[in-house]
Amino acid sequence: MKEKVLKQLWRILPFVLVVGILAGIGVWLNRPEKDETASSSSRLVYETAKVTAVLEDHAAPDYDNAEGRRVGDQELEIEILSGAHKGEIMQVTNYMSALFNVDVQEGDRIIVRIMTDENGSYYASVFNYDRGRVLGIFLLLFFALLIFLGGKKGVGALAGLVFTLCAIWFILIPGLIRGTPAIPVTLAITAVTAVVSLILLNGYSQKTFCGVLGCVGGVLAAGAAAAVVGTITPMNGFNMQEAENLILYGADKGLRISGLLVCGVLISALGAVMDVALGIVSSMWEVKTQNPGLKARELFRSGMHVGRDAMGTMANTLILAFAGSSLNMMILVQTYEIPFLQLVNTDYICLEILQSVAGSLGILLTVPLVALISAGMMSRTVKRTGV
Repeated sequence: MKEKVLKQLWRILPFVLVVGILAGIGVWLNRPEKDETASSSSRLVYETAKVTAVLEDHAAPDYDNAEGRRVGDQELEIEILSGAHKGEIMQVTNYMSALFNVDVQEGDRIIVRIMTDENGSYYASVFNYDRGRVLGIFLLLFFALLIFLGGKKGVGALAGLVFTLCAIWFILIPGLIRGTPAIPVTLAITAVTAVVSLILLNGYSQKTFCGVLGCVGGVLAAGAAAAVVGTITPMNGFNMQEAENLILYGADKGLRISGLLVCGVLISALGAVMDVALGIVSSMWEVKTQNPGLKARELFRSGMHVGRDAMGTMANTLILAFAGSSLNMMILVQTYEIPFLQLVNTDYICLEILQSVAGSLGILLTVPLVALISAGMMSRTVKRTGV
């Protein structure tokens, strides 16, 4: 019993060390600089509030320009529910237009912005609805279904998702802001998150190792394709819509914008590539365990058959994700009747096409790569582990 426990501890030790090292890196990257001054956005205070009364309501439906949304203004009495002004009663004017439209009634919860003048006086303005509770319940429902339907696999998938989000938010983004080389650090983060996510999902196994190699290879292919096309076009991070703000607020901290385009492709391709890689590896593993006599060539052929089915659906996933996120833009294109030659040469469209096609290319190249690696490894030793 003792030997079994020690063996399990020895198996998880590398995982714990990696997570500990990454946590230390995250703390170091998020440390405050000595001479760092707070940005104007960070000095703004946002608090939750409750509408205790609608004192006046001068809003009416606008069917001409707002599709029936109420446009006008309201005089509200609100109670601050959080922060230094918790419990205070304030009066605010809520201006509603077709685009900015926070139409509230008594009892609704909202987010307000507290602004303090140099003389110490302060006032509040309506920022938006308080959506935190609804979104929180929605996320909890998703997590509960994932665990209920997935069992241990669901728990592992959830842990991998949390790890990936933490790695991106606390390590990758602060590292990019502080001027670390964009593409190498993004490659490192994607590789580590792929390893950790697959280990949490399947444990230490040959399946995991094959899936990791396939994921890294597919992501590298997507990033390389984006880099080559972006260099020839030319197109890089300076063509992105957010480039101007990044130059204004991030360049003084060391942020390098030119490599951000490829970084975005690497991150967006990781999920789809991981899905394809693990699906092929799992199928090949099952085929081999049921037919131990299969040779590497036959096993590779089986993997390619499975992979071809995944190619179309995953490529469609990325392309349709682009179409969905750009739906409003495509409607504007047809509304303004923009010429095709102008359309295909705009920065926004070119970037979206580059990212979606590069990600799809990564998926296509992942299939033969994973099939080849898995066939070579599984044809030698495959044990029934129940993984």
